[in-house]
Amino acid sequence: MSYRLAQAMKEWKNLVASNNVYITNTAAFMPNEAVNNDEIETVLGMIGGKPSRAKRIVLKSNGIKQRYYSIDAETGQLTYNNAQLTAQAVRNLYTSDTDLNSIECLVTGTTIPDQLAPNHAVMVHGELNTPPCEAVATSGICLSGMSSLKYAYLAVKSGEYKHVVSTGSEVVSPVLMAHNFAEESRIKVEELQARPEIAFEKDFLRWMLSDGAGAVSLSPEPKSNAEQINVKIEWLDIVSYANQLEACMYMGATKQTDGTLTGWHQHSSQALLEQSVLAIKQDVRLLNENIIDITVTQTLSQILKKRSLKADDIDFFLPHISSMYFHDKVKAALVDINFDIPTEKWFTNLSTKGNTGAASIYIMLDELLKSGQVKSG
Repeated sequence: MSYRLAQAMKEWKNLVASNNVYITNTAAFMPNEAVNNDEIETVLGMIGGKPSRAKRIVLKSNGIKQRYYSIDAETGQLTYNNAQLTAQAVRNLYTSDTDLNSIECLVTGTTIPDQLAPNHAVMVHGELNTPPCEAVATSGICLSGMSSLKYAYLAVKSGEYKHVVSTGSEVVSPVLMAHNFAEESRIKVEELQARPEIAFEKDFLRWMLSDGAGAVSLSPEPKSNAEQINVKIEWLDIVSYANQLEACMYMGATKQTDGTLTGWHQHSSQALLEQSVLAIKQDVRLLNENIIDITVTQTLSQILKKRSLKADDIDFFLPHISSMYFHDKVKAALVDINFDIPTEKWFTNLSTKGNTGAASIYIMLDELLKSGQVKSG
């Protein structure tokens, strides 16, 4: 019995190894009109009634010229929640309800779902109102979008499904609104007289982040599509260094001096307001000291060896750079590991779309594939 099982497992592994996975279509959806740098505080508001001192410094280094918010600039009301925004990106994949209704598995990744529970995927499925399917949500920060793609890829690769949709989305603008920090500003009024912005790790992100959603459809066979080329997924590698580093970006928690996080449910309702616990935050010091070493020097070096990659193999390089401040640093690190990719092969839309977090790779890929730059083969 054990021999037969081993043989069956071997045959199954060989079958899976021979299965292909293709991205047969991509789509993106950006809410409302683009918001330029001078309009940010008009939409999000000024904390403590005063312009942020951090704004000019952050915008000068991040290279972002415009971004998108799900907030109506005139009324201040939310025009799309995360589920609605994601559902629209999924709809944009299809020209007919027949194709939309044939989705067998829906996998979504986002940093901030509309609620703690139920999960984001089932809310998107509800918005789509498509027939019953498997609905899976991946959580985390920017990488949650790639985690959803990994699940979708494996779902097709294993032979489980033939039509899977993966998404990445963010609706962060409601969290960045000035009124969310009003109580913290009031409590720290004396400190704010000297420095009229909230703690930099919170204020920093108000000038970086953008709303948006992207989606891809995956199948085991390429499809003839006059509008877009099919893209074969060869592999997806995801690596965690949580065993080595404390949390860098976090939300719904406060960071202690020893680097540990105290979750929102361990704070009183008053503390949630006074410390803006539900704000999204980033440890900028930790980011600056580790991001290049971890993502390029360590991770990419491992992948190059594992996958036998050479710089000449790369036609287009789509890095999720949160700020153009890191562009030259990434470039230098690539040179250091003997994987220098010429700048003309880099593709980013950070300056026009902003940092869309979990949606960024989806939105970049969609823009690149529809730009006419990518050719078959």
